[in-house]
Amino acid sequence: MSEDQKRILEQQLWNIANTLRGKMNADEFRDYILGFIFYKYLSEKMEIFANDILKQDKISFREITPKLKQGKEYLEAIREEALEKLGYFLKPEELFSEVAKRGRGSNDEGENFDEAKTNFILEDLQKILINIQLSTMGTDSEEDFDNLFEDMDLNSTKLGKTPDARNAIIAKVLTHLDKIDFKLEDLESDVLGDSYEYLIGQFASGAGKKAGEFYTPQQVSKILAKIVTTEKHKLKSVYDPTCGSGSLLLRVAREVKDVAKFYGQEMNRTTYNLARMNMILHGVHYRKFDIKQEDTLEHPQHMGQQFEAIVANPPFSAQWSANPLHLSDDRFSQYGKLAPASKADYAFVQHMVHHLAENGIMALVLPHGVLFRGGAEQHIRKYLIEQKNYLDAVIGLPGNIFYGTSIPTCILVIKKCREMPDNILFIDASKEFEKVKTQNILREKHIDKIVDTYRSRKEIEKYSHCASLKEIAENDFNLNIPRYVDTFEEEEEIDIQAVMAEIKNLEAKRTDLDKQIDVYMKELGLVF
Repeated sequence: MSEDQKRILEQQLWNIANTLRGKMNADEFRDYILGFIFYKYLSEKMEIFANDILKQDKISFREITPKLKQGKEYLEAIREEALEKLGYFLKPEELFSEVAKRGRGSNDEGENFDEAKTNFILEDLQKILINIQLSTMGTDSEEDFDNLFEDMDLNSTKLGKTPDARNAIIAKVLTHLDKIDFKLEDLESDVLGDSYEYLIGQFASGAGKKAGEFYTPQQVSKILAKIVTTEKHKLKSVYDPTCGSGSLLLRVAREVKDVAKFYGQEMNRTTYNLARMNMILHGVHYRKFDIKQEDTLEHPQHMGQQFEAIVANPPFSAQWSANPLHLSDDRFSQYGKLAPASKADYAFVQHMVHHLAENGIMALVLPHGVLFRGGAEQHIRKYLIEQKNYLDAVIGLPGNIFYGTSIPTCILVIKKCREMPDNILFIDASKEFEKVKTQNILREKHIDKIVDTYRSRKEIEKYSHCASLKEIAENDFNLNIPRYVDTFEEEEEIDIQAVMAEIKNLEAKRTDLDKQIDVYMKELGLVF
């Protein structure tokens, strides 16, 4: 699929999404449209899988009806295979296109939908979404499909005041989605995955402050992903302790040939559902991801495990308990101090360091304050550098590149086995960006420069500097980037004598002009 075709598809999906908007905010109609797209994906995947099994019998999945003599046997055999390979099962009459066709009734496929011409499908549709989950009960995929559609309340009055109005809008959305070919049979293409990512990004840009809960802008994701995959072609594991929609984990997978397993944790229930859908939509087998829903700092779900690559965009300066009991927790005990209750940034750093494998790399985005704030944060910062020597690089990003906040941010890169243990690389990329409307954007050239500079550890005037550990100690472990990368631009000297001469010249010209105007005014009989 060409870039132009991809853009057309993305715009089609966004237009369909806006059909649902009504009085709902971005968060609410996001859950419906992404849920319907996911249902369509599961249906098409099911049909392709079943048709492949049935090829030798020379029938199609849709031809299996109660009237078919061996119908039950066929369905049971397909169900068993599907639960093992796909992790779920749908009957032929439960397929997306079948439901869309029933709901459309005698309406055509155009824009105008007459309520009276639609068939009522809300109850059937709600049952089907529940059946997808029920089909996994007692199987290995049960946890991955558990309550995936719980945020899609088809009886919500936000969809319409009456059941018929709600039915009409949903029938319309299903009809429009049914016309779109996601090309799932093209194994080399990830059209649907890319489109899903596009929609998630669109919702994030319109969701204001809440956006940071579930989405990291792709430009930042690329930097993190490229850094943690430096000199790696395959990864045993990648982990994100605040995984949101899972987009950052999936971005890492694009930088290597294979990721054996994805791990993540997300506190927000709705976002956790979105992450699991996103994984499955990108063709990640249910056995290849392990995403949990809980508060990472208070109730970590992957204790005892270490990961080869770790990426994160934790909520900036979030509150946490800072309970003294945590000082006996292996994640925090060796530091002797906990991150402040009002700023959990270093608690996330400590958590991630604990889970980092000896040969691993971790990269996370944090607010600039972590570089220079004092107290417990300075203590933790000093321990990481002086006692452990884990900090590999500090990268300053431009302000206003995250949705919902304009503050400048930085990336900390941490490795337990560093190739250059005698220095820390500082990169000041804060001034290299492109302004698009109200947002600052990092283009490919900006991303490539950051990553290339990190990988080569080049020193570039006014951009990067390798600071010795002694230099950092002399700065009392303050990592504020301007202390290490001098970006000061000398202003051109002003010739005061020349400026004064120019002012005298302008004053003389003005006097001459006043005299000329006075002559003209007298000729006209006017007083100047």
